[in-house]
Amino acid sequence: MEMNVGPSFHHVYILLDMDKLSLKMEGRNILMEISWMTFVMIILASYRLTHLIVFDKITEFIRNPFLTQKKDEHNEMKKVPKSNIGYLLTCYWCTGIWSAIFLGGIYLWIPQYAIYLIFVLAIAGGQAILESFVGVNLKRTALYSEEAKELK
Repeated sequence: MEMNVGPSFHHVYILLDMDKLSLKMEGRNILMEISWMTFVMIILASYRLTHLIVFDKITEFIRNPFLTQKKDEHNEMKKVPKSNIGYLLTCYWCTGIWSAIFLGGIYLWIPQYAIYLIFVLAIAGGQAILESFVGVNLKRTALYSEEAKELK
């Protein structure tokens, strides 16, 4: 009689295919297959959700209880975290990992409902990236035209 007392570890594999991304466990069937388009949508949605939590004015009420005002070296008031939660809510990298876990998790758990949230956030994320690129270039163009006027 054989008894297995210790924990059993399985290797999880991510298989990259031309048309899909597959998650497999050693000795088991495929856990999930998602298309590359869905994967990109989850990335864009995670980007937008992270930006929404960390930077946007609309979610300031969530961050404010965990922040305090402090003067910096230039004698200007700056909001700084007063706890680890405040740090997590103002750290782009920290919030990004939790956004990815949340969106990836709900997609794996309830994809039929999660896809609606992911779809909207992905569109907003793509738009935000485009707007950042266009906005920077518009400002640069305005700067160049000002410099050109000064040279005349």
